[in-house]
Amino acid sequence: MPPKKSFPLRIDPKLHEALAHWAADEFRSVNAHIEFLLREAARKAGRLPGAGRKGGDEGENHKDQ
Repeated sequence: MPPKKSFPLRIDPKLHEALAHWAADEFRSVNAHIEFLLREAARKAGRLPGAGRKGGDEGENHKDQ
């Protein structure tokens, strides 16, 4: 696996706080949780290579772990 790409991310402090609480609930770091959320969004949008858009799962509340 190639090394991960690093880049600075500027976000609102209140959003960071919400992400930190959410990440803690999921036993992830904030960084890992942001990556998880972005990957899930890209997968649902059919933007990841080899990952098609899943019909009907928009708005469903479930974990894919």
